[in-house]
Amino acid sequence: MPKDFRATTLERAIGRQLAGWRNERELSLTEAGQRVGFSSAKLSMMENAVQPSAAVDIMALGYVYKVPTAEWQAVVARAQYAERVRARAFKRSVDFDPAADFANLVFESTLLRVFTTDLVPAVFQLSGYTQAVLQSDDPVRSARLAMAREAWSTRLEGRDPLVVQAVFPEAVLRQVVGGPRVMKAQLLHLMEVSEHPTVSVQVVPRGAGAYPAMGSPFTLLSFPHRQHNDVVYLETFMKGEYVEEPGLTELCAQRFAELRRIALGTGESLELIAEAAAEL
Repeated sequence: MPKDFRATTLERAIGRQLAGWRNERELSLTEAGQRVGFSSAKLSMMENAVQPSAAVDIMALGYVYKVPTAEWQAVVARAQYAERVRARAFKRSVDFDPAADFANLVFESTLLRVFTTDLVPAVFQLSGYTQAVLQSDDPVRSARLAMAREAWSTRLEGRDPLVVQAVFPEAVLRQVVGGPRVMKAQLLHLMEVSEHPTVSVQVVPRGAGAYPAMGSPFTLLSFPHRQHNDVVYLETFMKGEYVEEPGLTELCAQRFAELRRIALGTGESLELIAEAAAEL
């Protein structure tokens, strides 16, 4: 394995698939390794994407686990694709949907830096707010947003909580999504979560004028493993997209730092949220 190996999100999705096969068969790493002729360390590294998974190794696992042929062939194809593009800028595979995978990255991350421009951040949205945004006509996306919320909430407590830093303009508070009752409940929920020690919510006041990344929402995720670089997630109503080039992710980190400097502090932001809720 090269020292500078950095797993792409596609390779990490492959690792989760391999772990899923083993867990479905209730095998330990040691038991599975003995059956396929791998060390448990190698199998663990494949599942956790700290080394690339070779096509021949995936084929061997598919055979030993008795995975349907079409299923393991699809994973082999993804691994071969990942190998071809790893050295180049990440390009989305036709059978890999970042929007569907996003909740997995939220669950695996240690720091979530979220900048939204017209909506409450997805991880903080109540279901009524989400349904109003999507006008109840996009059940697939609603389910994906629910998964992202759940991934965050499961990391809220415990030994390794997920730190969330959110920044958005004041306009987000003033847009009455779903009517006064839904919006007030959403703002009260935002106030509640903002007081959690692992959550930082900052509002860019409308008097601030132009600000960095204006009109360009993004989510920047950071991870505990050295082999897993920061990832930027972008989403429109059409699709989700990952950006993994280090230069671009660093640019987003710089923009986010600038946004936090321009925005109100957490205390002042909480007061502004409370003011908006009281007006409903």
